[in-house]
Amino acid sequence: MADLADKLNRPLLDAAGVVAGDRVLDLASGAGEPALSAARRVGGAGLVVGSDLVPGMLGGAVRRAATETAPPLFTAADMTSLPFANGAFDRVTCRFGVMFVPDTLAALRDVRRVLRAGGRAAFMVWGPLAGNGLFADIGAAVAARLGEDHSLAPLFRFAAPGSLAAAMSEAGFGTVTESDLTPVRKAPADQPFWRAALDMSFGHRLGGLPANERAALESDIAARFAAQAVDGVVPVPAHVRIIVGQ
Repeated sequence: MADLADKLNRPLLDAAGVVAGDRVLDLASGAGEPALSAARRVGGAGLVVGSDLVPGMLGGAVRRAATETAPPLFTAADMTSLPFANGAFDRVTCRFGVMFVPDTLAALRDVRRVLRAGGRAAFMVWGPLAGNGLFADIGAAVAARLGEDHSLAPLFRFAAPGSLAAAMSEAGFGTVTESDLTPVRKAPADQPFWRAALDMSFGHRLGGLPANERAALESDIAARFAAQAVDGVVPVPAHVRIIVGQ
């Protein structure tokens, strides 16, 4: 997924206005992005702190950071009660994390608190399911085999235009803007590029599934994507939104 991730990281950091020397807080860093990309931008004169609610999620990020010249710092942190001083950061970024926070307004208010005057926060969320081919096709295959459920609902919590922007305004951000990105990933048809998304979104339903049923489901998913392939390449469209608050 690295190629698609890079297509999303760069616009998010651009929207946040991350430049050399900035102090950046990245929320819900998970395996390390976009904190690692931000650290390369700010250089040795800046500082990037990557955070995640679950400490175990940061293990991979720490390992990846070990090869960086000016690595980010990583720490566990609750987005609704950040362990940082008022005005500690120039920029805050969050890629696909805010939708999982139960009290979104509390999180946004605390993000505003840790930003300096004139600082900027940029959040990336998924647009509508129909525009995200990876999740749409996997979800359809799972529903056909196992029945409908709401496993994908949290991912698309802020899919409606203006929904997160309204919350940011309510949290006290003065200027809020929203933009859409629709990159298309070119995935090799002969590789299970979809498996990580399947496990992430539906792992709770697959854990007790008999091996033959799991194999049949994976065969269905592979067939769906193979049918879309052109010269061995599957175009996988994505639709994301970047919401920026000043």
